[in-house]
Amino acid sequence: MSPLRPPRLPEHLSSERTLVMGVVNVTPDSFSDGGRWYTPAAAVAHGLTLLEQGADLLDVGGESTRPGARRVPVAEELDRVLPVIEALAARGAAVSVDTTRARVAEAAVERGAVLVNDVSGGLADDEMAGVVAATGVTYVAMHWRGHADVMDELAAYGDVVADVRRELAERRVQLRAAGVHDDQLVLDPGLGFAKPGAANWPLLARLPELVADGFPVLVGASRKRFLGHLLAGPDGTPAPPLARDGATAAISALAASHGAWCVRVHDVPASVDAVRVAAAWQSAQVPRDDDELAVDDDARTGGTGR
Repeated sequence: MSPLRPPRLPEHLSSERTLVMGVVNVTPDSFSDGGRWYTPAAAVAHGLTLLEQGADLLDVGGESTRPGARRVPVAEELDRVLPVIEALAARGAAVSVDTTRARVAEAAVERGAVLVNDVSGGLADDEMAGVVAATGVTYVAMHWRGHADVMDELAAYGDVVADVRRELAERRVQLRAAGVHDDQLVLDPGLGFAKPGAANWPLLARLPELVADGFPVLVGASRKRFLGHLLAGPDGTPAPPLARDGATAAISALAASHGAWCVRVHDVPASVDAVRVAAAWQSAQVPRDDDELAVDDDARTGGTGR
């Protein structure tokens, strides 16, 4: 299944395979690598390393969305992300800004960001849709029910896939009403956000249903809690974030084979390999016509046809 593609991104992101988005956390408290890339210089260096490792896009965020995280002042978020976005864009990187704030999104686009990755899908800031409409930027609308400090209290679902699809459809209606065009939109099922561990697996297993809604889909499973629980030790202790990269790469391969436009990951090399394997696998499944099969048969039998 070939991934759907948002047409408003730079031409070099029109690859036929699923893309890989590398995470650049400019925060002291992210759940997996908080503090490692907190200074602008460290964050830029990390982003350039991810590019060398094969990342197609870089997602720069200045506010942690880990469970229980508290919000940071908007001025602090701006100070964290803008120098990094500007420097990476100047080096030719396709940069995404990971933010729920319209003011940060607008400033990031002015500094060279080509995509806004909003985990709230516009629900956290009423002005976000207007900024997206005015700038024409590609916009990731994630399924979301509340901020990190309360999201675990909002995890009640009937059929989680049907509920997520319905709520994303409601967001699309509201975004359209604000002037956002469908060809700007990428959808994200919001793995781990207001979803207990078991609720994430149906969203992945039934990914083709999300893709069938006609929009590019971003999958962000990297190092999340539900993988820690899956990989728990004999005593039930969840695997730590850095021990979840192998499982993340497995999800990247499966998501790619089911039509995901992009996977968002911390460990880039493994997922770059994973999506390339998925692309090769899919390419080999394309049926060939009778003439091609006859040529292969002659090659095997020395031209005797036997």
